[in-house]
Amino acid sequence: MAVYTPPLRDMQFVMHELLNVTADLQAMPAHADMDADTINAVLEEGGKFAAEVLLPLNISGDAEGCQIDITTHAVTTPTGYKAAYKQYIDSGWAALACDPAFGGQGLPLVVNQCFYEMMNSANQAWTMYPGLTHGAYAALHTHGTPEQKATYLHKMTSGEWTGTMCLTEPHCGTDLGLMRTKAEPQGDGTYKLTGNKIFISAGEHDLADNIIHLVLARLPDAPPGIKGVSLFIVPKFMVNADGSLGARNGIYCGGLEHKMGIKSNATAQIVLDGAVGTLVGQPNKGMQGMFVMMNAARLGVGNQSLGLTEVAFQNALAYAKDRIQMRALTGPKAKDKPADPIIVHPDVRKMLLTAKAYAEGGRALLCFSAMLLEKEHNHPDEAVRKESGELLALLTPICKAFLTDNGHISTNACMQVFGGHGFIKEWGMEQFVRDNRINMIYEGTNTIQSLDLLGRKVLSNNGATLKKFGKLVGALVAEEGVNEKMAEFITPIAILGEQMTKFTSEIGFKGFQNPDEVGAAAVDYLRVAGHLVFGYFWARMAQVALKQIAAGNPDPFYVAKLQTARFYFAKLFPETATAMRTARAGSKVLMDTDAALA
Repeated sequence: MAVYTPPLRDMQFVMHELLNVTADLQAMPAHADMDADTINAVLEEGGKFAAEVLLPLNISGDAEGCQIDITTHAVTTPTGYKAAYKQYIDSGWAALACDPAFGGQGLPLVVNQCFYEMMNSANQAWTMYPGLTHGAYAALHTHGTPEQKATYLHKMTSGEWTGTMCLTEPHCGTDLGLMRTKAEPQGDGTYKLTGNKIFISAGEHDLADNIIHLVLARLPDAPPGIKGVSLFIVPKFMVNADGSLGARNGIYCGGLEHKMGIKSNATAQIVLDGAVGTLVGQPNKGMQGMFVMMNAARLGVGNQSLGLTEVAFQNALAYAKDRIQMRALTGPKAKDKPADPIIVHPDVRKMLLTAKAYAEGGRALLCFSAMLLEKEHNHPDEAVRKESGELLALLTPICKAFLTDNGHISTNACMQVFGGHGFIKEWGMEQFVRDNRINMIYEGTNTIQSLDLLGRKVLSNNGATLKKFGKLVGALVAEEGVNEKMAEFITPIAILGEQMTKFTSEIGFKGFQNPDEVGAAAVDYLRVAGHLVFGYFWARMAQVALKQIAAGNPDPFYVAKLQTARFYFAKLFPETATAMRTARAGSKVLMDTDAALA
């Protein structure tokens, strides 16, 4: 069975030493009294819940999966899941970062982000049930009417009711403009929805009394394409005026998908058969509300892969220290044993350090992004809110795609450390690989995230938003450019920062002449941009570590951080050179291939 120790020390380092989140939080009225001790105490308890309650259910839940009664359409989650969910809501975890106006605790989003990382490490499939609820809550909190908020948000905040997002249909994936689900007005302010949705995570289950589905559908007079999509609240059970549950609505699970991973999360085929719904926001403007949930979900999916990268690393590291096989190339290290622990071998260390570097870099990026989201919504200065929102929009596709790609690399590397045992279910490693694989696909495939980054977030405004992040890099380069001890970290990001301007302009010019050039370069471009972002955070982490070591701090944590930074810049960051070269190879070698793909 896999083991897991919540990475509280590194979370504290990122929040309090790298980002100094309490200073930023205290500048916002909603968090004026927030302090590091409170954050640390909450996360310590959250780590216990993840490690002690969720982790023991991960392998068993994967083996058991969810079961559907096809006659009643009821779905049963694996043994122990319902009890764990009750403990989750009874302990107040569901309300952690929600609005106090609806019964929430009002804690910072960065605290919720770190808590969810730990739950994802322990059991991603279980964590998706409350995770989707947070996204639905956010969409209604932003776009719901006062009546809708009063009806639904208190119960969603407490976790007594869960939420979903119902987008995809059998004939279309991410191209939501092709959807066919219909919404007929009833003359009383409600609508009857008819259609079919697929791939609906947590779409039906036995954990909560009600499920609040946010459904995209078309009104009778809707224009074609994405401009004709509206958003509706469709509860599993209707809600009476006094808040009690009423009749069963015409929305049900028609079947469960048989999947590669996250088997204990109910990925449902949803049937809407005259289901009653209410409109969220304006007619034909449904994507405005849904994008709130989708963007939250994209950050959440990056967090899922961060969690799996961390737990895979921890297990591979423990195994590498214990498993003996062959002798070190430089001579025996464990002379009292017939062979050395495999951690003495260079390539084993490379695999371990890859996962460690991607986990710790991802944690820094996601905590930074959570703080941007907090500032966008709660900072008293309008200029800060605007700047934070623009920078977060740039980073969101990187959080989703770069972190999930890295999770794929890392979980596979950690499974490799186990050799043949990694392929065996009981160790838990192959499940991390399987569970992570969906993260590269849903909430917009990583190719779509790459197109979003390059096309919408960079080229559409001539790189203006990219330059905002470039200013952060430039400020760090200016601060540390003459520090010889920082040269190995500063020089690479300074060079890449300069290269990005020319690289971006070149791709943009070619794309103006032939749009396929953007499609051909986008995935490589995101990898380059991801490393620029990671490089910036790793340089800053090295900066903090060097200062602590110079001040005489004996904590080996800082030495470890410095060693990991050196590994990242030496072994992982150089991917940028290859990615830029392949991006520049253009679209012809892809599109002029009719014979090859005949």
